Amino acid sequence: MLQLRAMDPAFPIERQLGIEKGPVVLVNLFTFDKADEAAMLEAWTEDAQFMQRQPGFISTQLHRAIGEGCAYLNYAIWESNAAFRAAFEHPDFQAKLSHYPSSVITAPHLFEKVAVPGICVA
Repeated sequence: MLQLRAMDPAFPIERQLGIEKGPVVLVNLFTFDKADEAAMLEAWTEDAQFMQRQPGFISTQLHRAIGEGCAYLNYAIWESNAAFRAAFEHPDFQAKLSHYPSSVITAPHLFEKVAVPGICVA
């Protein structure tokens, strides 16, 4: 089973789940032993397929670190934090977490878009 670490120890995902916001972007960094890469991808794919079927899911994208490291970054866009929370706390999703190799460490965090004049929109 994977290990959960806070991206921001001062405000971990467990606390973020209670905030009503929308839309939200989940950013999740995965690190693992190289020998577990195929199993990690298989487990993540099962998770992503489950999430795609959940109300409020918009999209996801997985990125692999360049070079020889063993890190992947995933981001997923949700209509609201309530929709993400319902999917994340769903018993079927929680049961899938045991499918990850024990070397996998995940650091999930929720974000919202920020408007910066002349650069990007919220």
